[in-house]
Amino acid sequence: MSSVAFKGGIHPDYQKEVTATLAVTPMKAPPVVVIPLKQHIGAPCEPLEGIKVGARVKMGQKIADSSGFVSAPIHASVSGTIKEIGPYNHPLGRPAQAIIIESDGEDSWDEQLKPAGDLNDLSAEEIRKLVREAGIVGLGGATFPTHVKLSPPPEKKIDIVVINGAECEPYLTADHRVMLEKPEEIIFGLKVMIKALNAEKAVIGIEDNKNDAIRVMEAVSAAEGNISVSRLHTKYPQGAEKMLIQVTTGRKVPSGGLPLDVGIVNHNVGTAVAIAHAVREGKPLIERVVTVTGAGINRPANLLVRVGTLVSTVIDQCGGLRDNTLKLIVGGPMMGLAQPNADLPVIKGTSGILALTDEDVYLAERAPCIRCAKCVDACPVTLIPAMIAQAAEHALYARAEKLHALDCFECGCCSYSCPSKIPLTQLIVIAKAEITKAKKK
Repeated sequence: MSSVAFKGGIHPDYQKEVTATLAVTPMKAPPVVVIPLKQHIGAPCEPLEGIKVGARVKMGQKIADSSGFVSAPIHASVSGTIKEIGPYNHPLGRPAQAIIIESDGEDSWDEQLKPAGDLNDLSAEEIRKLVREAGIVGLGGATFPTHVKLSPPPEKKIDIVVINGAECEPYLTADHRVMLEKPEEIIFGLKVMIKALNAEKAVIGIEDNKNDAIRVMEAVSAAEGNISVSRLHTKYPQGAEKMLIQVTTGRKVPSGGLPLDVGIVNHNVGTAVAIAHAVREGKPLIERVVTVTGAGINRPANLLVRVGTLVSTVIDQCGGLRDNTLKLIVGGPMMGLAQPNADLPVIKGTSGILALTDEDVYLAERAPCIRCAKCVDACPVTLIPAMIAQAAEHALYARAEKLHALDCFECGCCSYSCPSKIPLTQLIVIAKAEITKAKKK
C-alpha cells in the first residue's frame, strides 16, 4: 500500500533512532507513588469511601471515581499504605489532588479483579462497563475516557474504527515498541472495540518510518478480514485525530465536529492493549509504556512505568540527567509541556520524558511578523495562525473565534515554521482559553 499524506504539516528532526530498537523494560515498583485524581479529560475523581490516610490498598484496587459520564476511575498501582491525600505537582501545570501510597514491596493484587470471559459472550454494554471500570483513557496523550468513545449516540452510526500507530512526535517510540512487542494484544483490543461499536471494519495507520511495525501488524491482522493496515507518509502531525482519519478513510471531520460525525471512532495502539488486558485479565490501567530519551538522559529507554511513579524516579532508573541538561519535557517536543523540576508523577497520558541539553535548546529573539505565510502553509487544519495570534495579543477573542481558533489542536507547526520566532501556538492557546471561558459564562 502506498504512503498517504495530508496538506500542511512539517518535517522536524525525528530523533527516534536512539530508542526505536530498545525493547520495553518493566520498571521495578517505586517505593512511593503519587496518583493524581485528575488524569483524564472530564470530571476529576474523588477518593472512595474508606480511602483515607492510614488505609491499606492493594494493587489494582479502585481508589477514586466520579459520577460524571466523561470521567474514568483511578486505581492503586502498588499495594501498600496511604500516607497522604492532598495537592501535589501535576504535569499539566497546576497542583492537583493526589493519593500518595507507600509501597509494601509485595505487589499484592486486588482479589476482586477477574477476567471478563470469552469476548463472544460479552455484550456491547458489558464491554463499555468493564472498559470504564478499568479506568482506560486514550493513551496517545489526549486522555479522553475510552468508554465514552465506545458509547456514541444512537443516531451516530460508527462503521470504521481507526487505530493510531503513527506516533509522529519526535523522540517518542513507545507506540512503535508496543506494535512490535504486543501486536496480538492490539488486534484483540481492536476486535473488542469493533464489537462494542458494531463497526464494520478497522484500519491501523502507521507512518512509513516504522516499516518493521507495518510488517508485524500486517502479518498479525492478515487473518482478520475486516482489519487493514494503512502505510502513512512520515510527516508531523500525521497522528493527529483529524489528519489520521482523513488519510486512512478519506473522510473529513468538519470544523467544530467530532469523528463520530463522520462515522468513525479513533483510538491509540496503547489503548487497544489496555482494553485487551482488561478483558482477558481483569487488569485496570495502572501502568503504561514511557519513552525516556533526549541528550540529557544518560541511558535512554522504553520503560513500562506504574502510574504515579515520580518522574525523578524514572530518570534515576535511566542513569540520571547529564550536567548540561537545560529543559525537561513531559511528552514530546512539539506538544509536551516543559516542567520546572522532576518532582511530579507519571500519569495515564505520559507518553514520554524528554531531557534536552544546552546544545539542543536556545532562546530565540522574537521579530516582527513578515507576512511570509509559512504558518499558513504548515497548519494542518488550514487556519491563519498569525492572524489568530495577533487577535489574541490584542484581546480580540471574538475575532479569534471567527478565525476558527477553536479548531486549533495546538500541534505547534506554526511556531516551528515561523522565521520571526513568534510564539504563535502559545498565543492561540490563550485565545482558546478565553473563548471557552466566555462560552461557559
